[in-house]
Amino acid sequence: MDDTLDPRALIVEAIGTFTLIFAGTGAVMVAAGKTNIGLLEIALAHGLAIALMVSALGAISGGHFNPAVTVAMWVTRRIGTVSAAGYVVAQLAGAALASLTLFALFPEGLRDEAKMGAAALGPGIDFAQGVGLEAILTFFLVIVIFGTAVDSRAPKLGGLAIGLTITMDILIAGPLTGAAMNPARAFGPALVAGAWDDHVVWWIGPIIGAVAAGLFYHYVLIEENA
Repeated sequence: MDDTLDPRALIVEAIGTFTLIFAGTGAVMVAAGKTNIGLLEIALAHGLAIALMVSALGAISGGHFNPAVTVAMWVTRRIGTVSAAGYVVAQLAGAALASLTLFALFPEGLRDEAKMGAAALGPGIDFAQGVGLEAILTFFLVIVIFGTAVDSRAPKLGGLAIGLTITMDILIAGPLTGAAMNPARAFGPALVAGAWDDHVVWWIGPIIGAVAAGLFYHYVLIEENA
């Protein structure tokens, strides 16, 4: 396996993650302004961002845009250690830049009300429940990624199914955990807003779910020539 860093792949990983955070958390911030935007629109903003970026840029980098997805690809030996580390740095940088851009361009009231769209545990959700929910949501996401983008038998859907999975997951658990499914999605807003409460939930849960899904698909479902 070639483990040479491809600058083009790092650039598009940053761009794709920037798009997710800018669109997704931007929608959360707009919704906090008491507009008619609600959970469905927030879910669609996240899902459409990923569907479009995976379709547009997936051929260059694989379209991870998520450190948990990169870890799943790494444990199944689809990306080398150096490349995986580079991807994660690029994703976190893209997320941070997106949140900084939103901070610069959005009105102060929206920034403060939504805490930059930072993920947070909902009422009645404790740390363990948050980790469990994020793990399950991310399991769904990574199973769909492997089934539609990794497996050679996969239907040619572009990023549509992946984006729809994110939309589904946010509709399920957005009010409970933020349904980030992505450490970068949690990191960018937390960095700019200083909202670090329970932050490791969105690292532990997504990575557990992604690794479980990746290993399951790799060792149980995929064919040798896939």
